[in-house]
Amino acid sequence: MSLPAVAVSQTPEERFREFLASRPKPQRFTDQQGELVRHIFAKHKHFDTDELLDDLKQTGKRVSRATVYRTLSKLVDAGLLRRIEIGTRTVYDHDYGYPQHEHLVCESCKKMIEFQHPAIDAALREIANAHQFRADGHSLVVRGTCAECNADRAARRRLVM
Repeated sequence: MSLPAVAVSQTPEERFREFLASRPKPQRFTDQQGELVRHIFAKHKHFDTDELLDDLKQTGKRVSRATVYRTLSKLVDAGLLRRIEIGTRTVYDHDYGYPQHEHLVCESCKKMIEFQHPAIDAALREIANAHQFRADGHSLVVRGTCAECNADRAARRRLVM
């Protein structure tokens, strides 16, 4: 399922500039940060730091590893990206400009499938209310095996028999 973009009043770059300027100790917005934000938000896909660095290298963009790590952390703090921990791997997902959504992660091929379901949101609201808890957000990752990997596994089993 492909998630539809949500209308936003600012570009990710504008929102990040505003975030940096509003910090207790305002920070400047660098050309490398701008290059990185534009690259990350040019298309919606999940990525880890190594994938991002490889992608930047392939496109000829010159952003240092240290800048990538620092900027990713700030983009999470700014609410532009969501950090998802999957075992020992940290994956980033767009949090700005996309609706709240969950993930199915295939343990075999590592594919991530995004989905939304109103019953999940309703259940979380009900649970939070029952505990007088004010939820600011959530992240749900369901681990398992995708349809393609299940089909491959079944085909291999048939060959062995």
